[in-house]
Amino acid sequence: MSFPKNIFNSHPPEDGNFFLGMKRILGFKPKKLKIYKKAFLHRSANKKDKDGNPMNYERLEFLGDAMLGTIISRYLYNEVPEGDEGYLTKMRSKIVSREHLNELGKDLNLIEFVESRIPKTHFGDNIHGNVFEALVGAVYLDRGYDYCVKFIGKRVIEPYVDIEQLEGKVISYKSLLIEWCQKKKKHFDYDVYEDTGKDALKHFAVRLTIGGNIVAKARATSKKKAEERASKRAYFALQSKIDKN
Repeated sequence: MSFPKNIFNSHPPEDGNFFLGMKRILGFKPKKLKIYKKAFLHRSANKKDKDGNPMNYERLEFLGDAMLGTIISRYLYNEVPEGDEGYLTKMRSKIVSREHLNELGKDLNLIEFVESRIPKTHFGDNIHGNVFEALVGAVYLDRGYDYCVKFIGKRVIEPYVDIEQLEGKVISYKSLLIEWCQKKKKHFDYDVYEDTGKDALKHFAVRLTIGGNIVAKARATSKKKAEERASKRAYFALQSKIDKN
């Protein structure tokens, strides 16, 4: 008696959909689907492996971060032979910045695959970059270094890396503004205070003062984000003066 070819190896429909989604994003077939599923497993799912260890994407994120840095470093080393260590480090930081990785994750709509007990609308922007790095880690474990290079080339380097444009890209407006203030011997101060307002989430507000004058205000869900947002507004308010120097 004959049986359908894959009757003993059949997968639930959601596995098939996940496989097709990964194949579309990666550009090749994933072999060990369990690794990729872990790349989208949020800690709130509260899952453990057979040894009782927590299962989520964070370890894969750590690995993916290292692989991404290595592959981008090699790319820059080959592409910019005249670049010194400082230049190459700065360019790598721009490519693998949290802002850029979040943009990559959003463009690929990776959040649709995230398994979590938290509503996806409650996640901050960093979830997009986190799962992208975890996906890179999964590719490395599943298919090895060469496939990792292939994936990063297809999804990061080809569509997003333009050396000339990156040279003029600002990574941190706060760092740029502080450097300018120090160079011009201008006193600056970030006055940060808690500002819950009517929002469900706690917010922080910041007043940025330069030379005794308030030049920008901003608010965000963290002190760091509020300071960066205020710095960006201050930069554009003072751009003609900053860019002259």
